[in-house]
Amino acid sequence: MKVYFYFNLSGFSNCYLVVNENTKEALIVDPGKVTGELIDQIETGSYKLRAILVTHSHESHIRGLRTLKKIYDVEVYAADVETTQTGKTLLKSDGELNIAGLKIQHMSLPGHTADSMIYKIGQAIFTGDTISAGRIGSTGSRYSEQTLKDQIKTKIFSQPDNTVLLPGHGPLTTVGCEKLYNLECSEEENS
Repeated sequence: MKVYFYFNLSGFSNCYLVVNENTKEALIVDPGKVTGELIDQIETGSYKLRAILVTHSHESHIRGLRTLKKIYDVEVYAADVETTQTGKTLLKSDGELNIAGLKIQHMSLPGHTADSMIYKIGQAIFTGDTISAGRIGSTGSRYSEQTLKDQIKTKIFSQPDNTVLLPGHGPLTTVGCEKLYNLECSEEENS
């Protein structure tokens, strides 16, 4: 598996092209903006785009969906009904997908948004806005914040420390780093 990173300046969000080099198939995580560089990477690599995975339905993560659907015949996977209208797959709860020859574990992680979903492929987790380097996603209430923290501890911090986290905003990090340095998830935060 190879992962290519694209930055969406207008939304300050990250987009990822995930490629299975053996099958020459690919998928995109959070197409905030479709750029010529992204299309060039797909076309120059002769990759068959199989899917788009959406971590949540904020505009900075889905703005490029319409464009990609015009160019490619591709399935969209998301937990939001509006994002998954006609010809798309609505994800519910936790489960597993096999796309582009890759085993993908999807996990519901509400808190930042009700439709927040993370995707684990190999030793990498695409976290959207649930967690990024040194912080967790914004929430609308203390209840949502606690729900998010609990889900992060259960579903992300239970992974091996060397698991790479590819967030929707900011730099890459690892589970081990976030366990040590993410003060927003710290037990001592309110002490």
